[in-house]
This record gives sequence, structure tokens and C-alpha cells, in this order.
Amino acid sequence: MSLLGSVLLAFSLAQQPASAQMPTLQAVQTLPPSQSPSGPVPRLDPAKGDQNTRYTLGPQDQLRITVFDEPELTNSYRIDSDGFITFPMINKVAASGITPPELQDRIRSMLASGYIRNPQVRVEVEGYKSQSVIVSGEVRTPGKLMMTGSMSLVEALAAAGSPTSAASNEVSVSRQRRLANGTVPNENDVEIIRVNLKLLQLGQAGRDLQLQDGDLVNVPKAQTFFITGQVRNSGSLVWEPGMTVQQAIALAGGLTDRGSDRRMKADRIMPDGKVVEVSVHLEDKVQPNDTIKVSNKIF
Repeated sequence: MSLLGSVLLAFSLAQQPASAQMPTLQAVQTLPPSQSPSGPVPRLDPAKGDQNTRYTLGPQDQLRITVFDEPELTNSYRIDSDGFITFPMINKVAASGITPPELQDRIRSMLASGYIRNPQVRVEVEGYKSQSVIVSGEVRTPGKLMMTGSMSLVEALAAAGSPTSAASNEVSVSRQRRLANGTVPNENDVEIIRVNLKLLQLGQAGRDLQLQDGDLVNVPKAQTFFITGQVRNSGSLVWEPGMTVQQAIALAGGLTDRGSDRRMKADRIMPDGKVVEVSVHLEDKVQPNDTIKVSNKIF
């Protein structure tokens, strides 16, 4: 090239806009070596990520399985009663008892063993049919709830219409003990988990509970006690485990001007069913169905 041609070429390059000399940051994209440029990296839907990651598959669940660049393999599949799906090329695939990402890896590995080079697979749950919990007791709509992915105790109570005003502050979850593979060795071996509803409603960390298939959630009716005499709001009140007489008086609005925290009595139902009057003090524990009587001051 002549000297004049070189000068003209350099001048032409200098006049091009900056965007033509260097791509913007948004235009730069690095593809992983395993991905074909013709399709995106298979990835779970962010809105369903937690559900797909934590949900354990079971019989009758409906799955959507996508194999990128293999349209004849992309389809909806139902897990049979024996826990398998029938998939082209690789035939039977065990799907029950594992999560969608685990099934995704299993299918990818089986397809890569002599069928498809570097397959890209995505598994999503289209219909949740295999798992359920039962919510009973003091909720507005008790009954059986199908688990649509992972479900927490808070979510189950909300789906059952939330607890009624008569509900106890303690919720119990009955759960059968299972082996690591999900089987139940003994149907009579049941674990009882108790959760404080008040702390749960306050959103305290660690109070919520992830439910499992077959869990029975029971919201019992609250136990009560009665307080009468020189308190501002006498009547029937909700009893809580560990409640003291002092706390009961505070719950009833406190003492009146004429009330005394001495010489207090309580009518208490004994184990044999008899009602006995006992003396109580501020630090004593209140029992369910107690009738606490607050007396007048002695001037």
C-alpha cells in the first residue's frame, strides 16, 4: 500500500464513532463452553425457583421437561404410580423422591451416555398432585391442602383461612418419621412439633416450619380461665402456658383502686374433677379453667 493510501486509511478509522470502535458493556456476553449459541442456558424460572428446588416429586405430578435443540423430546410427562416417567431414548427414569433439579441432572446424564452430545435439560412442575397436608381445628376453612411446591406452616394457615379468634396460641404439627429415602418404617412412629402461634405471627426468625407430605396441622381451641373481683375487666380470658397470676391481672386491665394483690383465691378443678378453692400469689402459675378471685383492700 502506498504512503498516501495508509494515511487515508488511518484518517478514515479515526472518524468512526466510538460505538463502532468498541462494543458497549451491554453488548458483551460470554457463553459457557457447553452452550450452543442457538439457545439460552437452561435455568429455572426465578418465580418458581424455590418451589422447584425444594419440592420433592411424587406419583401423579405433572412435569414439563425441555431438552434444548431437541423439540421431539420436549413435552409434558406425568410421574406414574410406581414413581417413574417414560422418556424417549432412555425409557424409564426414576423421578419420585427427588427434586426437579435432581431429576434434571439425572436425565441430562442419561441422555449424554451415548444419545445426545452435551444435552441441556430443564425440568419444571406443571401440576402438583402427589403431596398434601391437612389443617384442622380453629381455622376458617379446615381441610386438605395440596402442596403447590414447598409450603410453610404460615402459608398453610393462610390457605386455610387463618386461625379464628378462639384459636389457641399453640399449633401442633403431627408428622410421621421417615427414613432418608422417604419411606415410613413404622406408621405409629409420629413426631409432634409444637409452634407458638403468637411468635409465628410476629415473624420471629426460625419460628416458621416447612411442612412435609402427610403432615397434620391442628389449631386447637384456646384454653381459658376466669378472673373476677377487683380488676378492671373481669371475665373469661385466653390462658397461655406458664402464665402467672400477675400476668393474668395485667391481662384483665390491672387492679381497680380498691383491688388488692393479697389474699387472692382461685377455684381450681382437680384431677379427680372436684373444684377446690386454693390461695394464690402473684408469682403462682394459672391453670386452665381457674377462676381467680381478687379481693378488696383492707383499710
